[in-house]
Amino acid sequence: MFVALWEFEVKPGCDERFAKVYGPKGDWVQLFQSDPNYQGTRLVRDAMRDSIYLTLDFWNSQRAYEQFMKSHAAEYKRLDAASEGLTLRERRIGWFVKAAD
Repeated sequence: MFVALWEFEVKPGCDERFAKVYGPKGDWVQLFQSDPNYQGTRLVRDAMRDSIYLTLDFWNSQRAYEQFMKSHAAEYKRLDAASEGLTLRERRIGWFVKAAD
């Protein structure tokens, strides 16, 4: 299992739209679902800071994720640009792999 973890600071008034774009039925999930190695996305909000969200994108492996990113670079870039106006800040926290069973 591989997880890509991102943090977002959402612009005031954009929370609902952000949740629709990044949530479990959103635009990003629709893009990722075209690959059989994609396992799902979780969207969580910081309980102490309302404007901070995390996305956790689950894949079968890091290699599968990297191959998807390479083969879908144009679509990814387009969607990233389209959703850029929803956030003040975006930060890749890291790439994680399952440590043990």
